[in-house]
Amino acid sequence: MSTHEARQTPHRVKLGDTGPQVFPLGLGCMGMSGMYGTTSDEESLRTLHAATERGVTLLDTGDFYGMGHNELLVGRAISGRREQVQLSVKFGALRGPDGSWLGMDLRPAAVKNFATYSLKRLGVDVIDIYRPARLDPNVPIEETIGAISDLVKAGYVRHIGLSEVGSETLRRAHRVHPIVDLQIEYSLASRGPEADIFPTLRELGISATLYGVFSRGLLTGRKPTGAGDFRAHMPRFSGEHREKNEDVVGSLQRFARERQLSPAQLAVAWVLARQPGFVPVIGVKNIRQLDDALEALNRPLASSDVAALEALATFSGERYGPEQMRLLDSERR
Repeated sequence: MSTHEARQTPHRVKLGDTGPQVFPLGLGCMGMSGMYGTTSDEESLRTLHAATERGVTLLDTGDFYGMGHNELLVGRAISGRREQVQLSVKFGALRGPDGSWLGMDLRPAAVKNFATYSLKRLGVDVIDIYRPARLDPNVPIEETIGAISDLVKAGYVRHIGLSEVGSETLRRAHRVHPIVDLQIEYSLASRGPEADIFPTLRELGISATLYGVFSRGLLTGRKPTGAGDFRAHMPRFSGEHREKNEDVVGSLQRFARERQLSPAQLAVAWVLARQPGFVPVIGVKNIRQLDDALEALNRPLASSDVAALEALATFSGERYGPEQMRLLDSERR
């Protein structure tokens, strides 16, 4: 079977007990709005169109990515293709005119206000999966989920998801309305959810969409491109952590070459092998990166390779700085 034919195979993964069927890899669109350096809207549109042509259905965006830019971009890309995609939208993060982060607002009125503007920017009548980007410590999760449930009943949202929350919050939210998936960072360098969160998801019949599978380019040998690239301020890309991690990445690259895989394919194949039934969300900015990552679907890892790879992956540094780590409900112990 050719690569093209394999990509056209109508294989789908169901998001939780109550969610939609999606292509086994999702497309994360955040990097198309300047978070990892400069981008081109034209190249991003070509990439988004290519993704849908290759069978990708789940597009993940956020209303605060580029302060609305990302939703407008995705809206342009899906014009005339709405029935081919499912839109996963994060909301709630507050931004200043200078791009600064100002916290979260998940009050019920704010939830409905955010949704109104997302629907307009995306040019759609309904959002497939709507999810708060983080937990708001000032608003009980029950109130936030109740507000999204109102949007479901009114026909503006189809399903409810969560992002970066822990097991207790998952249980509380799920009692208010069925949660279809948790979006959470997971990669060879970030395996924290394995201990408690993933077992809770499976117990409750909730799926996961796994972002950061390349660890923001760390696993593929990428480096921050300048002060505007927010990776420059992340522990794994700076100081003594950077030096240690570069050695680990070199070992992973050799491991990949020995198996005739690219680093991106290795990263995706490992996630697919470790968490079958969950959906990796790949962050790419051009068609070459897209096609490279999609090929991982045709290159599964043997169990012996999975174990050998994990023995090499001894990364240094947290995934965020201390202040952001404290804000993550998913990191509470």
